[in-house]
Parts: sequence; structure tokens; C-alpha cells
Amino acid sequence: MTQNQPPVARKQHTETTVHGLVLTDDYAWLRDKENPDVTAYLKAENAYAEAEMAPQAGLREALYREMLSHIKQTDVTVPYRDGAWWYYSRTEEGLQYPIYCRKPGDAVAPDSSAPEHVILDGNQLATGHTFFAIGDTAITDDGRWLAYTTDTTGFRQYTLHIKDLETGEILPGEVERVGSVEWAADNLTLFYSVEDEEQKRQYQLWRHTRGTPHAGDVLVYQDDDERFNVAAGRTRDGKFVVLESASHTTSESHVLRADEPLGAFTVISPREDEHEYSVDHRNGFWYIRTNDRGRNFRLVTAPVATPGRAYWTERIPHRDHVMLEDLDMFAGFQVVCEREDGLPRLRLWRFTGDGPEAEPAGEIAFPEPAYSAQPHINRVFETAVYRYGYMSLVTPGSVFEYDLATKASKLLKQLEVPGGFDRGLYCSERIHATAPDGVRVPISLVYRKDKREPGRNPLYVYGYGSYGYSLPLAFSTSRLSLLDRGVVMAYAHIRGGGDLGKPWHDAGKMLSKRNTFTDFIAAVEHMTASGYGDPARVAIEGGSAGGLLMGAVTNLRPELFRAVVSHVPFVDVMNTMLDASLPLTVPEYEEWGNPNEEIFFRYMLSYSPYDNLKVASYPSMLVKTSLYDSQVMYWEPAKYVAKLRTLKTDNNPLLLVTNMEAGHGGASGRYDYLKEIAFDYAFLLRELGVLPGA
Repeated sequence: MTQNQPPVARKQHTETTVHGLVLTDDYAWLRDKENPDVTAYLKAENAYAEAEMAPQAGLREALYREMLSHIKQTDVTVPYRDGAWWYYSRTEEGLQYPIYCRKPGDAVAPDSSAPEHVILDGNQLATGHTFFAIGDTAITDDGRWLAYTTDTTGFRQYTLHIKDLETGEILPGEVERVGSVEWAADNLTLFYSVEDEEQKRQYQLWRHTRGTPHAGDVLVYQDDDERFNVAAGRTRDGKFVVLESASHTTSESHVLRADEPLGAFTVISPREDEHEYSVDHRNGFWYIRTNDRGRNFRLVTAPVATPGRAYWTERIPHRDHVMLEDLDMFAGFQVVCEREDGLPRLRLWRFTGDGPEAEPAGEIAFPEPAYSAQPHINRVFETAVYRYGYMSLVTPGSVFEYDLATKASKLLKQLEVPGGFDRGLYCSERIHATAPDGVRVPISLVYRKDKREPGRNPLYVYGYGSYGYSLPLAFSTSRLSLLDRGVVMAYAHIRGGGDLGKPWHDAGKMLSKRNTFTDFIAAVEHMTASGYGDPARVAIEGGSAGGLLMGAVTNLRPELFRAVVSHVPFVDVMNTMLDASLPLTVPEYEEWGNPNEEIFFRYMLSYSPYDNLKVASYPSMLVKTSLYDSQVMYWEPAKYVAKLRTLKTDNNPLLLVTNMEAGHGGASGRYDYLKEIAFDYAFLLRELGVLPGA
């Protein structure tokens, strides 16, 4: 440790009375991004963190080089067909961003002798910007015109551009705050959604005629309900444009024939609170995934002319223990994407005729007990093959093509891991912990077999547990740097996530949110009791809503953890959720509750990390944020750290690192992002005592 002194943020006492209770906040002034004192404080914290980590400078560089050695820096993705073209992206050594390309070809493969057409070069577009990201993209059916959006701050505020892919010309005129983009079938009409300037939600859909000034664009739809976001897309067969407006718990779909772009959208089924549904089309029928008769969804169909609920015919019933997550529709078959016992399933149904009747056609088999599998890019509607992605904690990301006739999968590409990766050295397991209320909580583990020492390994546990999001069991090349040093890594599939379907989400939100935290604590205790890790060397990590998890469990059981890494953490729950002027607050009422109602206010106050900090000994903590974060504002973690410094009674490091040039996801360039991971890992390894002399 250095003799570096941590920054001290000045206090400026404020009080707010809500439901008869007084909320105090000494650091509300940190919300003023334009205040030079705020910038000075954030920079001082960055300088302090750098000084604290200076002794690990060599380790950080070694970790970066190590992680880089496991990446094939010059690589290309599997090409996929869309119309007359085959599309792919590639990376080049030394360049931060992918290059998006295409080649002409036939129905089987691209023409290898044809010249490459560069669609977008992220490296050129990023010139002059410290942050760069491409948002949504859409190409006209004739393959000539590209609509795409870009963000150069990290605030997830995107600008619309239209490019002629034959000439390379960018058409004059831009539109700000654009979300989704979708072309109609005439190759001329573009639909795009726009966000509200104050609430930062996509609330309008506009129609643009290519080649005309945007001043003449027509507002097609506006949703004034602050809970809802709108987005546009196309059915897989290309015959309809779909406008979906959705909140966290309710959705509504409007449709328009893609060859009649000047027509009026019609609604499939008018919105009803707590009813979510999505639609696709095939041969005159709507295929509708709906939760009208159960939280885990069922599949129904309806004729195009009569889409309302009175005309719905059930095709796949609701099941209590199987979540119907998605549907991939093709001319002759459909792939039903389900989740059962926390694991994804891809089940196929073959249509028996022109109508919606279908019969089971098997299931794609997966070889490991814990894995991730999902649809890959499938743009061809008339096809007899299906592409999907597969990976696990020990198997690199792979793209397969499944042949419905032979029922065989062919590997098209697996992520190449340079630097001596031997899959046989690693092992993954699936275990369960028991929560305080008796519920079994799944945990996925991975470790290096020859480094395993029961009861003695440092243990790293990752958690999220919100919004019904299912933790993917993804392969990570950077993770090898921890596994190869003997760290056992675990992923807790806690309530609030979607790992076991909608009921699993329901059991960890609103007035049941505390289940998320107690599940996580139970998972950690079970793993240490079972010998997967040394109880004195447990590190935990989470980001965004997972950062809320980090703050809550650290307040509840600070002695349980040696180190905490918290990325862009949602820790100032009360002040954020009481401020309806902030982006995303009102839509979030359906996840956390509305604190303007006393029952939710008191419940949220019982776990809000910022409001429950106390005089106590806390674990070592690395808290990271970004100045241009639009999801969790930078001041939440800044206030949290400033307050914690005045209360903690230990000498453990507390570091706040602010990326002054990025947003919610951190650095955008792949090399810059690796350096951020190297910083995190150096902190973890130091605090877990993995380093000699630490």
C-alpha cells in the first residue's frame, strides 16, 4: 500500500422529507457535471486510484499482454447470406474496431474471387473520437442503401446516417437521438424511432423518404406513456414492418405491409397491463408469443385479417417450468427458443402444410451440463438449414449450422484461442445453494483442474439478478488469466434474473427484491462451505443493477467478502427513483416499485446501498463509473464512495475510477477495454493474496 491520501469530498447538507421520513444527502452537489469542483473531485479520485495501484503497474501490463496473447487479433466472422450478398466483419491487428464488409455470392457461399466491399470501417468513423459505437443498422432489400446510427460520447445518444453502398456517398442531413431503423420494401422509405430529450426513451416513430430533407419527415406514431419505448423492425419473411411499444411488463404491436409504407399501422392486440406479446408472420398468419395465460408464455396463431385475441388458436401451451423465450420463423419450419431448468433449449417444429399446423421435428442436442446456446444470424426465409451459436464456460464461442434433413450440426467456426489454450485443463460444474426460504439457487462454476485445492482457492463470484436477464454462460479469453492463477470463478443465477423463467424474475423484483441479495449471500456461503473457495478470500463483482447487488450484500454481510468490484453501480436508489425527471426513472417503477407510494418507498429504503451505509469495517472495493453514462449517472457511485469514506473503520482500499470519456459499457475500443479489465484483475489478485508478498 502507498502513503497516498484519499480525496475528501466536501459535504453540503440537504434534506428531503418523504412519507414522513427525512432523507439526508451530503453529496447531492456532485450531480452538477458542469461544476469544476465535480470534475476536480473525479480526477482526484482517479489520481488516487492510479497511485494506489502503482505497485501493480507491472502486473497490469503483464495481464494486458497475457489477455492479448489469447486473442486472434486479425480475424473474420462467419459470412451470412442476405439477398444477393454475403456479410461479415473482420478485425485487424492494431485496430480498435471491426470493419464491416460484404461480397457477392450464390445461395451456397460468397464468391471468393470477388472484391470486398467495405460497408463501414469503425476505425475510420472513430477518427477524432475517444469513444465510438455503432447502434442500429438496416440495409434495403436491393442491397444498395444502408441506414446506420453512431454514438461518439458513450451516452447512448445516436445520430442517423444514410449511405449509398454503390458509391460510398453519405447522404446529406442527419437526425439526432435515433434508436431503431428499418426500411420498407420499396427501398425508398425508412422508418426510425426517436427518443424524448428529457426522459431518454424512444417515444416516436418517423417516416423518411430517401433523398428528401429530413424536415419533411412524417411523424407516424407517438407514445405518451412514459413507461413505454418504441422500436421498428421487419418480420423475417420481410412482408410486414412491425412497430412495437413496450414497457417492462406490457407490450403492444402495430403492423404495416412493407410494400405499402404510406399506409396506416394496425394494432394486433390493444395493450393491457401485464400482457406482453411479440409477433412474426408466415403465409397469412400471425405467430404470437404471449403471456396472457401464464408468465412463461405460450404460442398462438391468428389470421392476418383478424389478429385480435378472439381469433387466437393455441399451438404451444404455457408450461410452468419451461420459458418460451423467442421464436425463429422460416418458410418450412420454426425454431422455438426455450429455457428449462435454467438452460436454453432449441426445439424445432416442421410445418405440415401452408397453414400454421406443425409437428415436433426434434431438438438440437448440446454436450455439456451448463452452456449458452442462441440463434445466430439467419436472414434467409426459404431455407432448410439453421444457424446457432454455442459456448460454455470452457468451450470457446462456436457457430453451427443444423440441417433439418439430416438432423446433424456442422461446425462453421470456433473462436480460435492462441497462446496455448488447452480446454482439457478446465472444468465446469453446475451446483445449487439453498436460499433462506428453501428455494434452490443454481450456480455455475469454472476452474482449472490442476490448480484446485479444496477450501484454499480464491473464489470470485459474479451476480446480476434483475430485469429478468439470464446470465449467459459465456466463454472468456480474459478469464483465463484468473483461472490459470488458481481462482475458482462462479456465476450465481439468483432471483430477479430470468434464468428459471418469468416467475424467477417476479420473485426478485418489486416487494420481493431482497430475495436477490439473500440468494447471492446463500450462494457464496454454500460454495465456501463446500470447499470451492477459501472463506477469507472471496471476491464479488457486478455491474449496473448488479452494482446495486454489490452494495446491498456488502451492507448486509461486509465480513463475508474480501474484495468487491462494482461497475457503474445503481447504488443511490432513493434519490434516483424519486426524481422522475431523470432518464429511465418512470419506466423503472415496474422493476423496483414507485417510491411515491409509501409501501414501495419504505421497502426500497430498506436496501438502498447509499442510504444504508453505516459505521463499519468494509471489504476492499473498486468502484468504476463513466462520466457519460446514461443508464446509471456517474454521481451515484461518486456519492457512494464519498459517503463511505467517512464511515468505514478499516484500512482496506476504496477506489473510485471514472472513465471521463465513455458511457455505461466503458471503453469502446477493444484494446482500451482490455486495459480496463487488466486494472480490475490486478486489483482482485492483489486483494485475494494471489501475488507473492501480497
